[in-house]
Amino acid sequence: MSDVVPPEVRPKPAVPAKPPNVGVPSPSSPFPPQGPGIGGVGISAPPPSGIPVPIGSHGPSHVGSHGVGHGMSHGAGHAGSHPAAHSGGHGHGGSHSSGGGSTLLGYIGIDTIIEQMRKKTMKTGFDFNIMVVGHSGLGKSTLVNTLFKSQVSRRSAGWARDEKIPKTVEIKAVSHVIEEGGVKMKLTVVDTPGFGDQINNDNCWEPISKYINEQYEKFLKEEVNITRKKRIPDTRMHCCLYFISPTGHSLRQLDLEFMKRLSHSVNIIPVIAKADTMTIEERQEFKQRVRKELEMSGIEFYPQKEFDEDMEDKSDNDKIREAMPFAVVGSDKEYQVNGKRVLGRKTAWGIVEVENPNHCEFAQLRDFLIRSHLQDLKEVTHNIHYETYRAKRLNENGGLHPISSNDTQESNL
Repeated sequence: MSDVVPPEVRPKPAVPAKPPNVGVPSPSSPFPPQGPGIGGVGISAPPPSGIPVPIGSHGPSHVGSHGVGHGMSHGAGHAGSHPAAHSGGHGHGGSHSSGGGSTLLGYIGIDTIIEQMRKKTMKTGFDFNIMVVGHSGLGKSTLVNTLFKSQVSRRSAGWARDEKIPKTVEIKAVSHVIEEGGVKMKLTVVDTPGFGDQINNDNCWEPISKYINEQYEKFLKEEVNITRKKRIPDTRMHCCLYFISPTGHSLRQLDLEFMKRLSHSVNIIPVIAKADTMTIEERQEFKQRVRKELEMSGIEFYPQKEFDEDMEDKSDNDKIREAMPFAVVGSDKEYQVNGKRVLGRKTAWGIVEVENPNHCEFAQLRDFLIRSHLQDLKEVTHNIHYETYRAKRLNENGGLHPISSNDTQESNL
């Protein structure tokens, strides 16, 4: 009988030590310390919601946010569900590649991509373009100033009080650079004086629709250039705030027609203006009536149901859709209330506090528009509305011919 040869014993591979500076943020870093991740891999907390990340496609960009911030934050118990759904992994404890790779033996640093994107955004800044539509006297300029806590509206930039209402719809754009926490945002506010102010308002949405499409065309022409700019200027409308008059009855035919025609080319967010002119009961009844009329007319406002990416998105957006249209009050004047300085409107019966949720829904609109959905508004604009326009144009013309730098110079002569 032959002797049994014991199996060869090999020493275990040494596990590389985690860098000492990973997981312990610098005093200036806004991120909390890294917590335990999946399979022993540390995972950074996502950046604050006020700091958007650069635009990617609506799919891959959300892989970065949902796959890390959403799928991994649930802990190791859910490690096999969300990452598997997004990237093809199938394990419970370790991280696996889509090709069935082995468990990570130590820290790599993949999670630092979030911090890299944050730094990039802070260096370059980003664009956000918002359009306000509604007939005169609804407080459009005041609300925009209140949203961004600065004088950014057209009226604040040299508008005269004796300015007459234009006979046709005009497009007026004003741009400002706003900086907060080291993040720069180039904000463009587009106003539409003259909309809905005439006796005959037939087709008064056409100049607005034309302007929106012109911005898509501008971006498309820059994209097809042979020599493209490193960063294409983005003048596309990311959001359209549509102001509804607080009649308490029903929507005007013009309201329905405008939203129906433009809801497929821009993100429309309807708001009820000057909500302090209605009682709380009247406001709730009016909101329900508006939602019902929009539903009966087949008008979908942002956030649209078909763009919900997962159950978490659906749950969050359902709450927002149920609360819309937001009944808001705008004011850029401060008053003293209970020892605090608050933005509000002074009446004979007291002060209407703009940011008090018991008085109006301005705070909900601001949180939704800026703090939770600003990046998504940009992504839906780029990946849905702009792509729809782009596909239509390319199909119509059989493809746009690239423009070389020489052609551009000749056209300018």
